[in-house]
Amino acid sequence: MAPRTCARAVHGQTPAMEDIDPQDSSGDSGTWGKGTRDEDERRFLEGPKRRGFELLRALRIFYETIKGFRALHFVGPCVTVFGSARFHEGHRYYKLARETGAALGRAGFTILTGGGPGIMEAANRGAHDVGAPSVGCNIKLPREQLPNPYLDKFVEFRYFFVRKMMLVKYSYAFVVPPGGFGTMDEIFETATLIQTGKIDAFPVILMGTDYWRPMLDFLEHTMVREGTIEQADLNRLIVTDSPDEVAEIVSTAAVSKFGLNYRKKHTTRIKRR
Repeated sequence: MAPRTCARAVHGQTPAMEDIDPQDSSGDSGTWGKGTRDEDERRFLEGPKRRGFELLRALRIFYETIKGFRALHFVGPCVTVFGSARFHEGHRYYKLARETGAALGRAGFTILTGGGPGIMEAANRGAHDVGAPSVGCNIKLPREQLPNPYLDKFVEFRYFFVRKMMLVKYSYAFVVPPGGFGTMDEIFETATLIQTGKIDAFPVILMGTDYWRPMLDFLEHTMVREGTIEQADLNRLIVTDSPDEVAEIVSTAAVSKFGLNYRKKHTTRIKRR
């Protein structure tokens, strides 16, 4: 494979709606996930509409896609970090994600996340701690999600599927501390893209071994046994709790397997697209 100079592959995560804390400081937990800030989005997913409506939605999606391409094209070789928005500073998984972001930043990678709080903030903060580039793909949700304060650059998206495409397109690896429905979606969509050859076999690294063990047991003892996935599919999921090991795995794969040739670059100016 020819050497590459900018990123590839990662499904990032801002909290999907399922990963937002319904008991957060804004109260009103009863309305979380019950609606959307933009009525057009809900209508778009309800089924066929007038041709004019569908055309306008298609143009909006195209615009958002181009906006993402322009914003992320030069951010450098990325590693996407998924994970829950619900873990606050002081939690062991927050600390783990922060240490991992720092280790990957020292290895020369840009940290790419969903741009929100929790695990995403922790990973971006770890990159910020060591002066490495920190980028977020924020999502507009019914309850306003503000980008975390440790981003050098962020871009906001209206559509989850466009945002997820950006998190996959620009990374060399996917690192996944614990998370909820949104994180599970990202793990298995990324694994499916690798399984079907839609993207290369970039490392998918699960952190928090005790958290992921029941899921891995199900995959091995039910799905592999029943033949719905192969053992090779399961073996692609790397499990570790060591930030240094994560950095070593990603660096080795990016350089020796995918031909990455890069120089460390640091950004400090916050930009919003």
